[in-house]
Amino acid sequence: MAPAGTVLPEHAAEPAHRDGNVLRWLAAYTASLIGDGVYFVALGWSAQKAGGPTEVGLVMAAGALPRALLMLGGGVLADRLDPRRVLLGSDALRCLLVLSVAAGIALTAPALWILVALALVFGAVDALFVPAIGALPPRITSPDQLARVTGMRSLSVRLSQIAGPPIGGLAMGVGGTAAAFTVAGLLFALSLPLLLTVRMRPLAAHGEERSEPGTMWQDLVDGLRYIRRHRLIGPLAVSGAVCELGLISTLHVGLVLLNAERGWGPSGYGWIVSGFGAGAAAGATLFTVAGRLPRAGLVMTGTLFVCSTGAAAVALVPALWLAVVLAAVTGLSAGVFGTLNNALIQTAADPVYLGRVTSVVMLTMVGLAPLSYPLVGAAIGTWGAAPVFTGCGAFAGLGAVIALASGAVRRAELPRRPVSPLGQVI
Repeated sequence: MAPAGTVLPEHAAEPAHRDGNVLRWLAAYTASLIGDGVYFVALGWSAQKAGGPTEVGLVMAAGALPRALLMLGGGVLADRLDPRRVLLGSDALRCLLVLSVAAGIALTAPALWILVALALVFGAVDALFVPAIGALPPRITSPDQLARVTGMRSLSVRLSQIAGPPIGGLAMGVGGTAAAFTVAGLLFALSLPLLLTVRMRPLAAHGEERSEPGTMWQDLVDGLRYIRRHRLIGPLAVSGAVCELGLISTLHVGLVLLNAERGWGPSGYGWIVSGFGAGAAAGATLFTVAGRLPRAGLVMTGTLFVCSTGAAAVALVPALWLAVVLAAVTGLSAGVFGTLNNALIQTAADPVYLGRVTSVVMLTMVGLAPLSYPLVGAAIGTWGAAPVFTGCGAFAGLGAVIALASGAVRRAELPRRPVSPLGQVI
C-alpha cells in the first residue's frame, strides 16, 4: 500500500465502496459527524442546566451565526489550501476546544458565557470544515465514482443522525455533561489519524479562464462569478437552493406542528421522520451499489418534482400511515435528487473552485434555510398546515422548473468508468 500523502494513479482500480482510501475517508467523516451529534446533545443540555429554554435557544443560535457568516470564506480557504489540511486543522481545533470545555465543566458548573463562546468558536471552525469536506471527494476517487461516494456520504450522515444523540445521552447518563463533551472530543480525535492516511489524487484544471489568485475577497468574487457563468453549475445551485428553502422548514418545523394539529402525537412524528429517513437512506444506498444512473439531469429533475409533490401532500392525507408512506417516497426522491445534484456539481466544477462552489451550495442549507423557520411556524399557526405545506411544496417545485429550463441540466450525465481497448473496465 502506498504511504499516506502519496498521489493516487489517474484511475482507481476498485469501485469506491471497495476502495480502502475512500473507506478511510468515510470512517473519518462518520466519526466526526457522530462527534457533532454528541456535541450538540451536550451543548443543549449544558445550556438547559445553566439557564432555561431561552438560554438553550441563545446558545444554539450562537453557533449557527458564525457558520453562516463565514461559510463563503471557508470555501475560499479550501481552494487556496489543501482541503485535507483544512479538515485536519478544523477537526484538531474542534477536538482541543471540546476537550478543554469538558475539563472545565468537570471542575465547575458550566457558565452560560462559556457555552456561548464555545458555540461561537465551534460554529466558526465548522465554516472551514464544511466546504473542505465537499471539496475532498474528487481528490480521493475518480470522476466516475463520485455519485457512489456521494451516496456513501449520505449514508454516513444518516448513521450519525441515528447514533450521535443516543451516544451523547448515554455518556451524559453515565458521567454527566463533562463525559458527553469528552466523548465528542475523542470522536473528533479518532478522525485525525484516519484523515492522515488518506491519499490525494492530482486534479487537472478544466481549462476555464479565471483570474490570478488575489486577496480573499477577490477570490470569493471570482468564485461567485464562476458559478453564475457556468452553464451547468449555476442552474444546479439555484434549483438546489430553491428546493432547500422550500422543504427544510416544513421538514423541521412543519412536521412538528402538523402532528400537533392532527393529534398524531410524538409517536406519529417519529414514524413520519423515520419514514423520510428510511427513504433517503434507500436513495443513498442505490448510488452506493449502482454508482451511476443514466440521464442524470432528467432523473434529478424528475425526483425533485416527486419530492416537492410528496412534501406538499403529507399535510393533505387523513391517515398517519399514508403520511408515513408519502414521507418515505419523499425521502427516497430527496436522496436521489441530492446525490445527483451534488455529484453533477462536483464532476462539472473546475478543481480550483470546488471549495467555493461547495460553500455556496451549503450556505443555503445551513445559513439561509433556517431563517424561514419562524415564518413557517407563524404561517401554520395562522392558516393551518395544509395550505403552508402546499405553498412550500410548490415553491420547492420551482427548483425543478429552473433545472428543466436549462439545456445543460437536461443533457447532463455522470461520467462512466473508463474502458480499455480490450473492453475491460479500468
